[in-house]
Amino acid sequence: MDALDLARLQFAATTIYHFFFVPLTLGLSILVAIMQTFYYRTDNPVYKRMAKFWGKLFIINFAMGVVTGIVLEFQFGMNWSEYSRFMGDIFGAPLAIEALMAFFMESTFLAIWLFGWDKLPKGLHLASIWLAALGANISALWILIANSFMQEPVGYVLRNNRAEMNDFIELITNPNVRVQFPHVVTSGMATAAFFVLGISAWHLLRNKSEHRDFFSRSFRIATVYGLIAIVLVILVGHSQAQHMVETQPMKMAAAEGLFESEDPAALSLITIGDWEQREEVFSIRIPRMLSLLSYNQLDGEVKGIHDLQAEYEETYGEGKNYIPPVALSYWSFRAMVGSGFLMLALAAVGLYLILKDRFTSNRRFLQILIPALLLPYIANTAGWLLTEVGRQPWIVFGLQRTEDAVSPNVSAGMVALSLVLFTLIYGVLMVVDVYLLGRTGKQGPGDDESTEDDTEPVLVTA
Repeated sequence: MDALDLARLQFAATTIYHFFFVPLTLGLSILVAIMQTFYYRTDNPVYKRMAKFWGKLFIINFAMGVVTGIVLEFQFGMNWSEYSRFMGDIFGAPLAIEALMAFFMESTFLAIWLFGWDKLPKGLHLASIWLAALGANISALWILIANSFMQEPVGYVLRNNRAEMNDFIELITNPNVRVQFPHVVTSGMATAAFFVLGISAWHLLRNKSEHRDFFSRSFRIATVYGLIAIVLVILVGHSQAQHMVETQPMKMAAAEGLFESEDPAALSLITIGDWEQREEVFSIRIPRMLSLLSYNQLDGEVKGIHDLQAEYEETYGEGKNYIPPVALSYWSFRAMVGSGFLMLALAAVGLYLILKDRFTSNRRFLQILIPALLLPYIANTAGWLLTEVGRQPWIVFGLQRTEDAVSPNVSAGMVALSLVLFTLIYGVLMVVDVYLLGRTGKQGPGDDESTEDDTEPVLVTA
């Protein structure tokens, strides 16, 4: 493998590691704030215990996210210096704002919340966790503003072979941000919901009476929170797919394994293709459904890979391959969508069992929810693979190819060494994180908090 392939592999590995933690941080911060809001409104100490317990898991995850995220920015100067030179004027602005405003806001108010229990007035303490949650999600917004420029460049001029910002407002109101940011936030909410559901299900199966009410309430809140989140993920994802058809049609064609243009276009349930020769071998498709999803109507052309390759050659230059890795794009899309709809089904069943007051006695369903905790992680990882791999060969769509962005003076051996080191370090961090989350989750609420009265009737809405 050459330096380019190794640099791409290294960035992919570190990004995937980091993105294991980000969605849970986004969604669990909001969920903990909701639990503490219940405590503020009802003065029921069980909600205080819930905020503390799930907040402890949130802090462990947050810390790991910070550690793994720091490395990502250094790679731009190490392995991707040509990208930094070309994009620094634009990419640096939202990253700087994210660090100086959103990250410090999140960290400051999280510290106030963590050390402010029983020291601050209840209202002020509640405000601190909501502000920490707001900071976490604003942080994601600025990161996605930077990433959205790579997907859909706006607000720039090309000068001296560099992209320079000429309209900051256009940059932050990029149409891609309007579909990408809600999708990431709602997917984070779904991740937090299934995280809480999985741990709650484990404790309910153990049937320990001292924690039964605690985890029953947690289960109810997470089910409602998760069902709302997953419905929103699907709706926003639909809008994002339609935007992708308009701005990056090659990505959609790869995600659907659509080699030839179709009008109306059929949706692929499964396609077996010769990915190297770029031709379909066998497929099962739903007629007209891809046109419906793309345009909200049963007719409409969705362009195929071969026609788009010809168009891109006319636009960007002949003799280049503008087709992304089709197999990886296709199966990533199906892993993401399949996991999402499976989570929707589980959340709907969970709500039904809650309404029937049968969820604690349905051991089979509780057993299913424990491994289902992994579903949002599969969906999140597959979604980012599609987002980044499906844009190839562009690192900045239409402006800079990935092969032109790598550092020219970094050898394959240097990248290989750092790849091995990062993989080992991140692997250790992942083991530590899983161990800490698992140990804390299995322990349940601390003994110092378990003596408080939590015997009030459990409401279905809470």
